Amino acid sequence: MTEARGSAGLNGTAYAPGTPCWVSLMVHGMAATQQFYGDLFGWKFQPGPQQLGAYVRAQLDGQEVAGIGQLPPDRHLPVAWTPYLASDDVDLTAQTVRHCGGTVGVGPLVADEAGRLAIASDPSGAVFGIWQAAAHLGASITGVPGTLAWNELITRDSAGVARFYERVFGYQEEPVVSADFDYLTLHAAGRPVAGIHGVGAALPRDRGAHWMTYFEVADVDTAVTHVDDLGGHVLKPAHDSPHGRVATVADPEGAVFSVVRTNR
Repeated sequence: MTEARGSAGLNGTAYAPGTPCWVSLMVHGMAATQQFYGDLFGWKFQPGPQQLGAYVRAQLDGQEVAGIGQLPPDRHLPVAWTPYLASDDVDLTAQTVRHCGGTVGVGPLVADEAGRLAIASDPSGAVFGIWQAAAHLGASITGVPGTLAWNELITRDSAGVARFYERVFGYQEEPVVSADFDYLTLHAAGRPVAGIHGVGAALPRDRGAHWMTYFEVADVDTAVTHVDDLGGHVLKPAHDSPHGRVATVADPEGAVFSVVRTNR
């Protein structure tokens, strides 16, 4: 994780290509999930595009921050937060994903007047979305409690998969120079927008490579207690890091995410 976070796309302007512009969660129990995140982050919900089934957009003080959708009852898919990376041309990006060894599982398709989307996975199997904005640019607020703070790919080693993302989205990378810490930061339009953390054999066998979503909170310890009270689970207790206090948790359906109070 890094202290600097890209904020392009706010204030009514389009996100630079490659920038994580939205995060979405597909679940089995819509009502219970909205209750959990509403209580945890103070989110309110409004209906969104229904191309993939029932879908709501989470709002904080009237500003859109994330999406939650309904999984089909016959689909037993992993419940996980998925980042959407901005694209000027989702069809071309999807074609490039395939050419570079990734897989496109959904789309590209139109999401009403909001824009066009695809859902893909990189060569290591980590799932991400691609978003070409029209009426819906993406998250309209960050940097305050209850909003997206950072996106980080957890994978076996950073070098190989980094080449995939650089070819697809044109990122520049900034590696951490360390003998025992495999990490690099992806830059788009000159600013850091996401990270890739290579964890080697520590990669969870039951999850494989995956994107981790970090949400900003006012107090990590309080948020962790609240997660537990709301029926979630604490996977990695609150601890201090060079970039702020952080903890990793899961919601009642098992979607894993991190809460962080970033250093200012």
